[in-house]
Amino acid sequence: MTTPPHPGFGATLTRLLDHRGAGARETADRAGATADEVRAVLAGRSPGDDLLRRLGPALGLHAVDLFVLAGRTVPDDLAPLDATAAQWAWITVGDAARLPEPERRALLRLVRSLPQEERRAPFVPQPLAPLADGPGGWIVRMLQYRNLSRTGMAHALAYVTPTYLSAATYGVIGSGRMELTPRLVTDFAAVLGIDAGELAAMTGVPLPGPPDPPFPEATYAAELLWAARRLSAGQAQHVSEVAGALREDHHDREPTEDPDLECPSNG
Repeated sequence: MTTPPHPGFGATLTRLLDHRGAGARETADRAGATADEVRAVLAGRSPGDDLLRRLGPALGLHAVDLFVLAGRTVPDDLAPLDATAAQWAWITVGDAARLPEPERRALLRLVRSLPQEERRAPFVPQPLAPLADGPGGWIVRMLQYRNLSRTGMAHALAYVTPTYLSAATYGVIGSGRMELTPRLVTDFAAVLGIDAGELAAMTGVPLPGPPDPPFPEATYAAELLWAARRLSAGQAQHVSEVAGALREDHHDREPTEDPDLECPSNG
């Protein structure tokens, strides 16, 4: 079943505010905008880049996700530093998900401590594939802006959520040829670091009830992926090697008893 077209950013924002029980004036005050500006967007006017940047923190969301939802070009300063770092992102998530909490936090501190390198080229997600103008396309694009390729999405989601899909299936979701289910929305939300109820509201996919909290590994993965967006490929490789070494050391000290870690089920 094909996912219906996205109704537009104004409708998406309306759904989110309705879900929160918030109004245009309250949102405008938090964003340093006028109520008329926000009302115009809710009525269908395309938001400007400056308003999208201000709405992000006002809504407790990443501005890059609002640019994606609005169908706007993401400015370079909001994009990951290096698209080629994507080859390491999902590997790091997989190793880190198997670590004890203290070692996970140490790895995250390492990521955040690395010096910011200079951007050498505009960010272009790899691989860049046609995405639908709808919920599936936008969610896949959000994941791409966490430096996850289709392969990275398949592995990262499988490591830390019940969703276990092929890389090709993420292409089908992104093209709008596969309907978003409550399970998919909930698991996408976990890796994106977005409240599942709010992502469901924005995508128009009703949940059958209050969603279960994400696994701690998924919450951590969302933090790690976001922090690692600022890394170059060389830095990302270094972090991945550290994560792998930590995992090997932990395995030597305390071998896992869970045989399904390498191939999680679609529970």
